[in-house]
Amino acid sequence: MILADKIIEERKKNGWSQEELASKLGVSRQAVSKWESAGSIPDLKRILQMSELFGVTTDYLLKDEIEEEPLNEYTETNTIKVSMEEANQYLDMKSKGSRIVANATSLCILSPVPLIVLGTMTEDHILIGFSLVLLLVLVAIAVYLFVNYGLRESHMQHLEKEIFETEYGVPGMVRERREQYESTFTRNIAIGVVLCILSAIPTIMAGVMEVEDYTSGISVGLLLIIVSIGVNILIRAGMIKSSYDTLLQEGEYTIEEKHLKKKTDAFSGAYWCLMVAIYLGWSFWTNNWKFTWIIWPVAGVLYAAVLGLVKMTIEGREK
Repeated sequence: MILADKIIEERKKNGWSQEELASKLGVSRQAVSKWESAGSIPDLKRILQMSELFGVTTDYLLKDEIEEEPLNEYTETNTIKVSMEEANQYLDMKSKGSRIVANATSLCILSPVPLIVLGTMTEDHILIGFSLVLLLVLVAIAVYLFVNYGLRESHMQHLEKEIFETEYGVPGMVRERREQYESTFTRNIAIGVVLCILSAIPTIMAGVMEVEDYTSGISVGLLLIIVSIGVNILIRAGMIKSSYDTLLQEGEYTIEEKHLKKKTDAFSGAYWCLMVAIYLGWSFWTNNWKFTWIIWPVAGVLYAAVLGLVKMTIEGREK
């Protein structure tokens, strides 16, 4: 369908005559007649005006092969364009970044293991002090990895936050790669969840058998090791899957979700900073590192619930 036919179709959809459309655009009826007969082409200013009047994108009006895409309340006139090269670069960056983020998260989970195990096996202050230093070193390495990855990724973070359009062929390429990854994603999610569930077995066995304190400490250490492996797998799978959703603007990355996320980012940052402060404060105050880790699964469950309430509140105010 050419531009002339699209103008006729959209004008009739709105029930306007040529004179009414001309009046809205500030042109003569003869000008509209020429556009619709393909005798002339409207200038860019008129194209933009018609895009807003008809509620369609300028690409739809100008490109013959593009189907109609209605505008919504979140559509921006200065939409970013994503090329095939940029899309592939983003997917590759996310694939490599998933390993960095997953490993950094695993380091955070593993960091208290030496302190927990040695704390139940010995009262030697030197060894305990060494394990505490090791905890801080592991956390510091994890923070470095997080920060380094964040800085390297920053030039493409707009894809996860802003509205954009992809060039011809990009959606097809992304969908094809997502379909190829689907079986791997399903398998890794299943493995990660199973490992997290099975991680409780060592501590359950230690509790049932009423073993010595040092054995309990080892069981907690094993729990954290297994959890770190499971979480590592889950993060890698989740980040790669989300990279496809990001470019297709589906799932958590639809236009509406991006609009909502801008308003919840401040809450998310404050929430997790508070959780870290509570975890460290509680752990150093009680020196009970083998128990205080429980704050993380609890914080995760609470985060989902509280974030849901925050979103409902925001959506309620916007209605």
